[in-house]
Amino acid sequence: MQSYLPIAEVSVSVFLLLGLGTTVGILSGIFGVGGGFILTPLLFMIGIPPAVAVGTQGTLIVASSFSGMLAHLRRKSVDYRMGSVLLAGGLVGSAIGVQIFKVLERIGQVDLLVKLSYVLLLGVVGGLMLIEALAAFRRRNQAHHRRAARKHHSWVHGWPLKVKFRTSKLYISAIPPFGIGIMVGVLSAIMGVGGGFLMLPAMIYILGMPTKVVVGTSLFQITFMLSFTTVLHAVENQTVDIVLGFILLVGGVIGAQIGTRIGVKLKADTLRILLALLVLSISIKLAFDLVLTPSELFSLAN
Repeated sequence: MQSYLPIAEVSVSVFLLLGLGTTVGILSGIFGVGGGFILTPLLFMIGIPPAVAVGTQGTLIVASSFSGMLAHLRRKSVDYRMGSVLLAGGLVGSAIGVQIFKVLERIGQVDLLVKLSYVLLLGVVGGLMLIEALAAFRRRNQAHHRRAARKHHSWVHGWPLKVKFRTSKLYISAIPPFGIGIMVGVLSAIMGVGGGFLMLPAMIYILGMPTKVVVGTSLFQITFMLSFTTVLHAVENQTVDIVLGFILLVGGVIGAQIGTRIGVKLKADTLRILLALLVLSISIKLAFDLVLTPSELFSLAN
């Protein structure tokens, strides 16, 4: 069954879109990421214009993240104070990113920039995550290492404006999480991502947050930040396709509940390795799409 998407100006199978939404919702629930870094490239591959994919994917990510967040709220695994600082930075970054996106769309460079950004960013982040996750997996049974790691103080502990984050059992400056929020907000607006694939490793390795509260806190920030970003895209760039967003949303909400149940049964180190492999595989696929010769060659000749 085909559905016409008025803003994207293409017809796509409803069942295909429902399948994409459910898949991304499951991954969101498992890994605590919004899923935009998976969904947006997949929308490219089925013929959705990049500008519309970036603007619309937020409807699904907000829904699936909110659904997953509710499950974590019931487990009391959300650090509200840390999430609020990350969110404040995210709102600032989103406003900046939407304006950058608007300028790029005006000069006709959005499509290429978005795809190149995905290849570079996902490749670097995925590689670093995999290296660290494998190292953590190898030393998982070394209890003395874990005790030493808990006492380690990184550079973020020396910054001013310290705040006590009770749920995360941290007493650190609010500046680093605010800065992380700004970075994630800019990328969310330009690339159509929730930012969880960047925020999760930053929360674990830079801020030193316990893994058990990282996923829920990430979903808290993503839900509200991406709602703001989607509204800005709709108002400023008119690139939000409501029909596309609604179909994806239905599948995403169902998938998020399934993913949350799966995620709690997996060990933290296993989750990190799987997420790193997923990020790398998408980067490689997009890189091949950019360098391979297209099946239909275009000519400017009459």
